Amino acid sequence: MDLTRRHFFKIMGAAGAGVTSGASSAGAWESKAPPDPFGCLVDLTRCIGCRKCEHACAEVSGLPTPERPDCQCTIFERNRRPDDTAYTVVNRYFTGKLDRYDKPEPTFAKIQCMHCQDPACVSACIVGALTKDDTGAVRYDVTKCIGCRYCMVACPFEIPAYEYHDPMTPRVMKCTFCYDRISKERGLPGCATICPTEAITFGKRMVLLEVARKRVADNPAKYLNHIYGEKEVGGTSWLYISGIPFEQVNLPALPDNPSPKLSETIQHSLFSYLWSPIALFAALGVFRIGSGTQDNAQEKGGE
Repeated sequence: MDLTRRHFFKIMGAAGAGVTSGASSAGAWESKAPPDPFGCLVDLTRCIGCRKCEHACAEVSGLPTPERPDCQCTIFERNRRPDDTAYTVVNRYFTGKLDRYDKPEPTFAKIQCMHCQDPACVSACIVGALTKDDTGAVRYDVTKCIGCRYCMVACPFEIPAYEYHDPMTPRVMKCTFCYDRISKERGLPGCATICPTEAITFGKRMVLLEVARKRVADNPAKYLNHIYGEKEVGGTSWLYISGIPFEQVNLPALPDNPSPKLSETIQHSLFSYLWSPIALFAALGVFRIGSGTQDNAQEKGGE
């Protein structure tokens, strides 16, 4: 049988088209986002880089005291990321803004787990160690975790960290959204309780969006007309407003579609029907037989 690579890929393309067309019958992807989660609004124009949120987070979460907790100078000389010892960090950025004395004016930005509405980390976890709670928190169950670290690869914000220094019982570490405080005690996350300039506002996500829209509308010269986290990757529980482009403070430009939408649609489409893997292996088998036939014909022609 004469089956070239081009013919093989045509067969596979037809099979792929069949998988895509069967997606609707297999069940269209549906968002699993909670209807009315909590959230936090961060106003970067109010942040002064005091790092009190870092200290409060460490204290509430039982983490080591932040490096140089009272320092607002040398600590900002390097760009830091949340890790297994710090769920949140504040960085300083010089973006070209000048103060009234024509001196460079810094912008400070706090970063932590964004607690996405449809989290990629939850979708990537093969054992259910990560779940999205109705409060809005993305929760972690260490008793289920097998240490595959797929969540770290999947996260578009590169947030989950791993306890590499602990070879016996390592954990995936990230902001918990102070779940116990907001769910049981009806309190606020540690970072939101201590901010002296009220740069962090805690509340229901829909209410926070209205607050953000009003601030932007009332001060168009002060804010960009963009609420970061409203739509990025399907929306996040942490929202930001700013006077400078978010990319300049290391908040990445991301698509609106949730990351799990494509991956889960493909997975469900491929494996919802028995014929999908059968078609794949059948095509591979035909390709192998065709290649063998061509080899035999070439050998006989050489004789």
